[in-house]
Amino acid sequence: MTADVSRRRFLAALGGSAMLTLWPGLSPAASGGAQTRLLVVLLRGAMDGLHLLPPRDDADYLRARGQLAVRDALSLDGSFGLHPKLPFAHGLYAKHELLPLVAVAPPYRLRSHFDAQDCLENGTATPGGARDGWIGRCIDTMARDAGVAIAQVMPLAMRGSGRAEIWSPPLPREVPDALMQQLQPLYASDPRLAPMFDDAMAAVAMDMSGNGTGGARGAFRLPEAMAAAAKRMQGANAARIGFVEDSGWDTHRGQQLALDRKFAELDAGLRAYREGMGADWSNTVVAVVTEFGRTVAANGSAGTDHGVGGAALLAGGAVRGGRIAGDWPGLAPAALFEGRDLRPTTDLRAVFKGLLASHLAVSEAALDTRIFPDSRTLRPMAGLLRA
Repeated sequence: MTADVSRRRFLAALGGSAMLTLWPGLSPAASGGAQTRLLVVLLRGAMDGLHLLPPRDDADYLRARGQLAVRDALSLDGSFGLHPKLPFAHGLYAKHELLPLVAVAPPYRLRSHFDAQDCLENGTATPGGARDGWIGRCIDTMARDAGVAIAQVMPLAMRGSGRAEIWSPPLPREVPDALMQQLQPLYASDPRLAPMFDDAMAAVAMDMSGNGTGGARGAFRLPEAMAAAAKRMQGANAARIGFVEDSGWDTHRGQQLALDRKFAELDAGLRAYREGMGADWSNTVVAVVTEFGRTVAANGSAGTDHGVGGAALLAGGAVRGGRIAGDWPGLAPAALFEGRDLRPTTDLRAVFKGLLASHLAVSEAALDTRIFPDSRTLRPMAGLLRA
């Protein structure tokens, strides 16, 4: 994103399109000091940004999505809406404590979940570009500050620091295989439920094998995980950086019902974290991100396939919210990435760099060379926080 707005885009904005506000310069967090908090929430599986933030009256969106289009979105800025299962987040937007970001993605441009998550977590432009994570490296640049991950195993993003700890809940009792064998025929006879059952079983198998995601997951629902993060990040001597992850966002089939449930859980998670942080909420930023977006067009199974450009949310009392941020490229066929995906216009690393510089007072040198290696030409995204 750049502060230099072209004449074409400026005129388009005057014509009522969704060219979005750009804020010059970086604004340090009003709270500053050692009490600021940052929680990163990674939605694994590629959350559909167009379902989260539908461009409400966009003819290209409505045509591409058909019956999958979200038509009852909560109003935001007149151009975009927020999914109706996120009423608490919508209330944060009204308080200027929620900042949706459109057309964002890591620099990775292919469509492998595992490579995209690796790139997002290692903080480089390529999968395998680092063996540790950008959050872990960030913690080591900060004096005596600690980080906490709410996960079954230490995620890549937090690796590399001796001051990053992990907290995981007790594992629940597994569903016996015999019971699953009894349930399978019941679902198999229903043409709508059978694909969802198969997808759920595949997701469980992936989680338990740790294939690309670092180990068994799913033991903690997102609201409970975010509440646990708040307990470990609230107070004067608590961890300043936290990480929470959630799986189940890969919606190839039955997306509407699946995301109704997942967005409701995300909304409950934001509420739980807000309540758990108490007065520290005013010094807090929550960054909700995912590894890539999904196809603009719906597929033949009432879902969407792997895409590129996506969306993110920033929430918290330190956020300069109540608006939409990012450079919206539109969904016209000629504007799409490779003719099928929302074109990303903002690198997620620029968002993270903007937060670390302004909110945690991390130096430019550390950002450019250590935390996000070889990123000197990528400027931090400006105007994310309250002045």
